[in-house]
Amino acid sequence: MPVVTDISQLDLTKTYTYADYLTWRLDEVVELIKGKVRLMSPAPLSSHQTISFNLGGAIHAALRGQDCRGFAAPFDVRLTTAGPNGDDQITTVVQPDLCVVRDPANIDRQGCLGAPDWIIEILSPKTAAYDTREKFNLYEEAGVTEYWIVFPGEQTVATYVLEDGRYASSGSYFEPSPISCHTLPELVVEWAEVFAGV
Repeated sequence: MPVVTDISQLDLTKTYTYADYLTWRLDEVVELIKGKVRLMSPAPLSSHQTISFNLGGAIHAALRGQDCRGFAAPFDVRLTTAGPNGDDQITTVVQPDLCVVRDPANIDRQGCLGAPDWIIEILSPKTAAYDTREKFNLYEEAGVTEYWIVFPGEQTVATYVLEDGRYASSGSYFEPSPISCHTLPELVVEWAEVFAGV
């Protein structure tokens, strides 16, 4: 089988697995959503990267001395199924902007196996519907305990916590105020810090 080095070599109507994904040598960053290839947006805007840096710094400081770990994209998160989870059974691989994993056993050389405890997605105009609908449902179904969606243009943070298998809103922040974190209760992020420099 020829080595896949360009997205045009893939049949975007076909269903792929993580085993397939590992063989690709693409310049583009892609995700697998239930076996379907999903192209990521081009390089993020500076506002996206500023917010990611601001949040990443706050999370990094809060994680000092703890066993849990934080990661920034690109970082493979393999969302597993209830059945066997070898590479050829996994059909969903996402690249969250930021994530926190409390159990070190879920981290391996390739990334995270299973649902992180907390995922943050920072929207861009091209990913807004994807992150607020498709990924929202995907993360809820996979059991990601906490999900934050950051809207750079509106300077808003919407936070959700999993309750009885469904996401419940835990807050919407659009003006200076502290933002509490369910996953790391000791972490309180100031709204102004999230959007500093944007």
